[in-house]
Amino acid sequence: MKSVGVAALVFLAVVSLRAQQARTVKDGVYSDAQAARGKEIFAMRCALCHGEMLEGAAGPPLAGEVFLGPRDGQPVSDIFDKINATMPADAPGTLEPQQVADLVAFILQASKFPAGRTELAPAAALLKQVVI
Repeated sequence: MKSVGVAALVFLAVVSLRAQQARTVKDGVYSDAQAARGKEIFAMRCALCHGEMLEGAAGPPLAGEVFLGPRDGQPVSDIFDKINATMPADAPGTLEPQQVADLVAFILQASKFPAGRTELAPAAALLKQVVI
């Protein structure tokens, strides 16, 4: 009977550890609908500087290895915070948090990360738990 109790405790510890581990952008942390909204915002507010295909123009590229490579292992909150505080360049800080989350979803989609069923929330604590 003791071994059953020990096994149960080990199982609970493993489940708890997995729950505490950060999710990654490969886990489907945004929805297709959210990325579509982000694409519309990007076309209106970002494409002029970052290129229609996020390839970079007056501003740096926002997709692919050039953009995400240096951010490997970093929380998604870093991207969110940068956009929220400094973009668009001609009117920094004017995007609503939900718009920023939608833009991040579009950037993740453009970098070929899979969509999921839930939206990326514009909450700092949650964004810190998702890593690139």
